[in-house]
Amino acid sequence: MTFFSIDKKSSKRIQVVENDLTKENVDAIVNTANSWLKHGGGVAGAIVNRGGSQIQVESDEHVAKNGPVKTGEVAVTGPGNLPCKIVIHTVGPVWEGGQKDEDNSLHNALYNSLTECHTRQLASVAVPAISSGIFGFPKTRCAKVLFSAALEFFRAEPKSSLNLVRFTNFDKATVEVFKEAATGLNDEPDVRVELVGQNL
Repeated sequence: MTFFSIDKKSSKRIQVVENDLTKENVDAIVNTANSWLKHGGGVAGAIVNRGGSQIQVESDEHVAKNGPVKTGEVAVTGPGNLPCKIVIHTVGPVWEGGQKDEDNSLHNALYNSLTECHTRQLASVAVPAISSGIFGFPKTRCAKVLFSAALEFFRAEPKSSLNLVRFTNFDKATVEVFKEAATGLNDEPDVRVELVGQNL
C-alpha cells in the first residue's frame, strides 16, 4: 500500500483499488446502470450474476413504481448475495463529446451516491469508473470528475459517517488511469489518498 498524503490525522480516505467490485467488503457498492435498471452486461451484469436475480427483481419494481432513473440520480436495492449492505444504482451520462454537460452529470451520479450512503449512515462504499465503459466517457476525464466529486462531498459533509470511498476496478488500464489521477491530490489536507493492492 502506498500513501499519497501524509495527513495521518484525517479519518477520510479515498482509495484506488484493483479488485472485482462484487467482492468488495464494504457497506455499499455503486452500480453504473441504465435508466431502466436493466442489468444486462458490464459491471451491472456482473453484479446481478454474482448477487442473484433478486437485485434485478427489486430494480424492476423500482422502475415500475417510480419510472426510469434520470441521469445523475440513484436507486437503491438490496445486495442479494453480495457482501455489502446495499447496491446503489446510478445512471451516468452517455458521452456525447462533452457538449451535453456530461461532466456535471457524472459528478452528480457519484455525489448523489455518496449522499445516499451518508443518509443511511454507512461508512464505506466501492465505486467503479462510472460511464467509462459502453457509455464512452473518457477514462482520464472520468477519474478527474469522480475524484473531484468525492473530495467535494467530504468537504461538504466533514462529520459524515461515510469515511471511505474505494474507486474499484478490475481492468488494469482503468486502475492505472485512476492511479495517475490520484497523484495530483497530494495537497488535499483533509483526505488521505491511498493505492491498495500488490500491483499498485
